[in-house]
Amino acid sequence: MKILFAAAEAAPIAKVGGMADVVGALPPLLRQMGQEVRLALPNYSGVQEKLTHAVQQVWSGQCMFNTFRVLQTILPHTDVPLYLIDHPCFHGGGIYGGDNEDWRFTFFANAVAELAWNFWKPHLIHCHDWHTGMIPAWMHQTSDIGTVFTIHNLAYQGPWQGRLAQITWVPWYMQCENAMSAGIKYADRVNTVSPTYARQICTSPYGEGLEELIRAVQPQGILNGIDTDAYNPATDRALTTNYSIDSLPDRVNNKIALQEELGLRPNKHTFLIGMVTRLVEQKGLDLLLQILERFLSYSDAQFVVLGTGDRYYETELWQIASRFSGRVSAQILYNASLSRRVYAGCDAFLMPSRFEPCGIAQMLAMRYGCIPIVRRTGGLVDTVQFHDPINETGTGFCFDRYEPLDLYTCMVRAWESYRYQEKWANLQKRAMAQDFSWRTSAQQYLALYKSIVGEI
Repeated sequence: MKILFAAAEAAPIAKVGGMADVVGALPPLLRQMGQEVRLALPNYSGVQEKLTHAVQQVWSGQCMFNTFRVLQTILPHTDVPLYLIDHPCFHGGGIYGGDNEDWRFTFFANAVAELAWNFWKPHLIHCHDWHTGMIPAWMHQTSDIGTVFTIHNLAYQGPWQGRLAQITWVPWYMQCENAMSAGIKYADRVNTVSPTYARQICTSPYGEGLEELIRAVQPQGILNGIDTDAYNPATDRALTTNYSIDSLPDRVNNKIALQEELGLRPNKHTFLIGMVTRLVEQKGLDLLLQILERFLSYSDAQFVVLGTGDRYYETELWQIASRFSGRVSAQILYNASLSRRVYAGCDAFLMPSRFEPCGIAQMLAMRYGCIPIVRRTGGLVDTVQFHDPINETGTGFCFDRYEPLDLYTCMVRAWESYRYQEKWANLQKRAMAQDFSWRTSAQQYLALYKSIVGEI
């Protein structure tokens, strides 16, 4: 089966959120399963510097009154052919943001459609989020090219139909509010990145205004996985000391090293909480800021946060770090290696999300023996089970209501549980033993593809 992935991100060459991990990990596995998979990505500034194979122009086309080039190479550390859609609009700046974001990604989607029609014709195109939402609408009357549309985050829906009509070709039959709804309405199959999120977005609290349309299409929930080879504490070169579930006591060396690296008071007995996230409201930052100082005053815990985002949250976290010198570290930056050291060095990992389509970080944290503290929503429900110390079951600490007191209580419960080191070690081993590999999810995607194009 010939499958073309089209997305705004793909690890390891263009990554902002969890979509990049999905798009970077799933195609190589599908190729191992005998499918002919290729990937299309915008040629952002800096992408070619991260490539490990030669780049050559293989085609050029036109859309939206502009000419674009198609460069072909290989996605690093894989055998996946990579098409880079090259145009000056992708040069300079970051992946997202800017006044022309809606134009840039609509142009990308249009270029991918031209690529599929005129250069490399797949049996289906796997589209990801609003950035490629127009592709299913354009392919709706192309009977020999199927489409799958994956919702990673419903909160971002792209340009409205009026704006789309100004900048690109909108089919006469398309009746949609925006690019996201176009992908949902016209794709042959729609899925989300966790079963719980698939159910939640059918309701008004999570549907972002599209719940009626989503209920009509009944999306399938397929849980994301993680690359268990790339994220392996036994072989990870970013760590001070490698360890496994059988050598868990060695893990403490990473904790001391992380404390020293970030200016925290080194103490292997201090409860250390980590957070690697985009600093946006969705991730529960508003809850955290209401209770963090109270929690630090009540306990002897330490806290480290790594990430960038809204200036308000960045500033507030900087100020808390200055008031709790030696106990709080605010790393307002993107650093992939440091994120791995946070997973390996912290005792607990905080994700108090308002909503979470799937979440990758909590699975990575458990892979490294870092116990998640999460709100029960979306993919966090599907991946983290409540810790029951009496029956020795569960893998983390959970709370339900999106309230500051509930988060505070959950963090205190985790801090108190940490004092019982033998039970905490058993909790770590249960978390590390979870299987979050991509193989099961890849089989589900393959079944989804076959339901569209049959056995090819």
